[in-house]
Amino acid sequence: MDMSAISTATTGIISATQRFEKAAASTARNASDGKDILSDLVEQIDSRNAFKANISVLKTADEMLGNLLDIKT
Repeated sequence: MDMSAISTATTGIISATQRFEKAAASTARNASDGKDILSDLVEQIDSRNAFKANISVLKTADEMLGNLLDIKT
């Protein structure tokens, strides 16, 4: 396990957060204008799932790095 997994997961978390915030703002704007918000809600769910997936990668990379350090000591 190298540091690229941690870097990739961190980038994914940032991206998912930005997508969620954009979709939430769009939901609020469209709801106040009386427009359909279904696609905005789907994007929020999709970005939340991406966030969770990247958190799982980050946790796994951290555990693997911890195990490697335990082996080296």
